Amino acid sequence: MVADEHFMVHVPDNLPLDACAPLLCAGITVYSPLKYYELDKPGMHVGVVGLGGLGHVAVKFAKAMGVKVTVISTSPNKKKEAIEHLGADSFLVSDNQDEIQAATSTMDGIIDTVSSPHSLVPFIGLLKNNGKLVIVGLPEIPMELPLFPLVMGRKIVGGSLIGGMKETQEMLNFAAEHNITADIEVIPIDHVNTAIERLLKADVRYRFVIDIGNTLKSATSEI
Repeated sequence: MVADEHFMVHVPDNLPLDACAPLLCAGITVYSPLKYYELDKPGMHVGVVGLGGLGHVAVKFAKAMGVKVTVISTSPNKKKEAIEHLGADSFLVSDNQDEIQAATSTMDGIIDTVSSPHSLVPFIGLLKNNGKLVIVGLPEIPMELPLFPLVMGRKIVGGSLIGGMKETQEMLNFAAEHNITADIEVIPIDHVNTAIERLLKADVRYRFVIDIGNTLKSATSEI
């Protein structure tokens, strides 16, 4: 394989290639908005909506930046995973009105990683004045944006999509410094169809990685 040097990044030696691979998409997708929207300052309180491929890496990066992290999810059964495994400080069930109400106006920013249609109203309410809601998930249908709470709190709704080569290298270096990798399940190429079926059922923690090298070796040995 030949590639232009301007589109190559160096993977630090202490990052395993398989668990590092999703960082080149999911990792930079959440790292970039944390940096750009200045939600990376120690002591800040940042919410992460959705605990999937993007969300679990967002928690890891934010915690490494010294940020207080609250995971916001529709699945109560993810609370133990979020706090005990990923190190989140707290957990909110997004459709639990009591929990959401108790956390009103407590967050400096929120990274919304969810790609299914959902209401933005409760998340805007969680923000402090001047807070920032950053969308990185991409629902297929347009979502309503309530203007009144935005205007009253001088809040911002923004978006972000991956990042440039320089920032991607910065992200990898940061990941290496803080031992951040994605939680993955390695599969052979012939498991792809099954993996897609499991993906549609949200049965993956949190990214599938195809082992091309061993797959090719196995195919060669069978010839």
